[in-house]
Amino acid sequence: MKLLFFNDFSLGVVKGANVVDIADAVSAIDHTHPQDLIAGVISDFDVLRDQIDAAVGASTGVPLSTVRIRQPLPRPGTIDCMAVNYMEDGTRDEPAPIQAFQKSPSAIIGDGDTMVLPDDPSTVYEGEAELAIVIGKTATNVAEEDAFDHIFGYTNFIDGSARGLGGFSVFHAMKSRDTFAPIGPYIVTADEVPNPQNLQVTLTNNGDVMQNFNTDDMAHNIAKCVAYLSAIHTLEPGDIVATGTNHRGLHPFQDGDAVSLECEGLGALNITISDGLGRTWERQTRLERADAGLEGTPPQLTGKYS
Repeated sequence: MKLLFFNDFSLGVVKGANVVDIADAVSAIDHTHPQDLIAGVISDFDVLRDQIDAAVGASTGVPLSTVRIRQPLPRPGTIDCMAVNYMEDGTRDEPAPIQAFQKSPSAIIGDGDTMVLPDDPSTVYEGEAELAIVIGKTATNVAEEDAFDHIFGYTNFIDGSARGLGGFSVFHAMKSRDTFAPIGPYIVTADEVPNPQNLQVTLTNNGDVMQNFNTDDMAHNIAKCVAYLSAIHTLEPGDIVATGTNHRGLHPFQDGDAVSLECEGLGALNITISDGLGRTWERQTRLERADAGLEGTPPQLTGKYS
């Protein structure tokens, strides 16, 4: 099942090229915010699924092309992101130590939305293509062998980064900017993703393929990530775990870019990039720079802070 919010955060299910409003099927869930509603559906999904299926079967819905798709998790309580969690196509000799960081819930945007580059002296802005886990039930000190029992589904995730900032707590300033966590277009339930550890992840920018890798290259697999994080803090239904990226295709995001991410089977997440300062960077991936014997990220060519 593919669950999404649309228009004024109506909850729906994708049915072919259409979306069916399931408000009546989930009306028993008490909520004051769309996140409360989707978290309630996730928590009680086993009980609600039959009536959701019945609602979807009884309606043709409306074309997806006629609605505004919103972020499927409007304000998750926790967004955990795994860091340096790929073997980079065999170029790493060994896995980096398992580690993670958090992003602010206010960083969440959805399909069709805009990532806004802030006025700060970052040397470059990048977006990392990632598979994200949606937690399905409360997880505390979960064993690896039980991790998938706590996963509700999956969605696309772009981890926006403002690189090169200095000062104390720079990682927070780099990762938790507003609009720096695009997700969507929907949540695909776990039963429709038989092997999340073997999904092709493709990110294009202005139609050009920039990142193209498989989740089988993870250094620390999904089960280990859930076990690690849940040993540090409790994960709740509707929380997000972003599983990391292969860094070799990272490149500067800049004004006017049209970015599309598709983890295999999860639909396409489409966003645009806006920079009111109109800054430009050399159009190079990290891999292209390495192959050319160049260090660091592509230089800023024009605009403020160049």
